[in-house]
Formats: sequence, structure tokens, C-alpha cells
Amino acid sequence: TMKKSVPQAASLLLDKLLLLVHVRAVPEGSGGERSPAAAPGYYDTSCFRRGDLLEVPRTLFIHFGIYLGENRVAHLMPDILPAITADRRQIERVVTNKRLILGVITKTASIRVDTVEDFAYGGSILVNHMDRLFEDQVLSSEEAALRAEKLVGTTAYSLLWNNCEHFVTYCRYGAAVSFQTDKFCETLKMIIRDPRSVLASVLVGLASIFCLGWAPSTTLPTIFIPFFLWMAG
Repeated sequence: TMKKSVPQAASLLLDKLLLLVHVRAVPEGSGGERSPAAAPGYYDTSCFRRGDLLEVPRTLFIHFGIYLGENRVAHLMPDILPAITADRRQIERVVTNKRLILGVITKTASIRVDTVEDFAYGGSILVNHMDRLFEDQVLSSEEAALRAEKLVGTTAYSLLWNNCEHFVTYCRYGAAVSFQTDKFCETLKMIIRDPRSVLASVLVGLASIFCLGWAPSTTLPTIFIPFFLWMAG
């Protein structure tokens, strides 16, 4: 019973996490079949041009893609399946929660082509919203689309160094950058530099020792984490 409850609890936690960040979820037992959040034609694609950079704001992040025309969007998504099978029919199905999380953990992703509805999943879409940040670096629309099409397939994934934003900025501006990554790193730097982080890590370590007892798994982190934070601060 205990062996069964642990995976179930982990699966429930995973579903709650993905619900929080508005990641597309596929119910268990669905076989990964397409289940679009919006009916075809929900988005007016007549205002999109081939090569446009599309943004879909989520709760905790922004998802990016390159419009290829004919209701198709190329975008980078973490996905474990391309690393373990060559069956295109399985890979082209909607990415499930477990496929996505395993892709993040194993640093595997695919640059895939989906419909606008599957890409946005009911969210609002911003078009070329980043152009103002790059000014004269915007490539031609056809060049951006061709770059995206050329990269379709399995690729390495990194939450900080190779995500969906790196993909679209390379395609449209010729430079793979991520403002979300920069913002995260700046926030992390502020936390590390804050002296209160050292104190907080000490208090958490002492609490773990008090609750779990003296052991290498509790004592060593209590010593080394505050030390490294102090040295890095």
C-alpha cells in the first residue's frame, strides 16, 4: 500500500504544480490524444504573418513560438518522448504532464509544430511584442520562419540556457537570449547577497536537526549551505 501511495502522491503534486503554471495537461488514460482547449478557429490567425513571434503569458512564465503560417506554430517544449522513441505519431501527440517534467529533468526537448489552439491553449496571444527591445536586429519574416523550420526536431533543454525564449529570439533576431532567465538570475543574485539568506538557512538547518536529529543528512547542509551563501554574498 505504501509503495502505491508514494507514486500517487507524487503524481498529484505534479498535477497541482502544472495547474499552477498553466501548463497544458492531458488527463491520465487519455493516451495522449489531442484535446484542444479551444475549438478550431478560436483565434483569428488572419492577423498573423509567417515569421511572427507569438507570446502566451502564463502565471509564472511566458511561452513563445514562431508562426509558420496556415495555423501552425513552431515552439520548443521539454519532452522525454523523442529521446526514447522514433514513432512520430506518438511524439506529435499533445505533450502530457509526465512527458514534460521528465523532459525538464533529463534536459530533453523537442521543437515541434502545433496548431495555434494547441500552442496557446486558451491563453491570450501577443504578436511581435519583443521587437521593440531589438530595434534594428529584426530579421525578415521569411528568414525567421525558415530558421524555425530548420530546427524542428529533438534538442537539448535547459531551463536557464536553452528554453523556448532562446529558440524564438534566435529565429527572429539572430541572437539566442532569454529575458526571463536574466530576471531569474538577478533575483537569485539578490537573494544570495542578502545577509538574511544566511540567517534563514541556519534557522532552517537547526530546525531540521531538532526535528530529525543529528545525522550527516541534516548537519552537513546546516554547515555548508550557510557557509557557501556567506562566501558568495
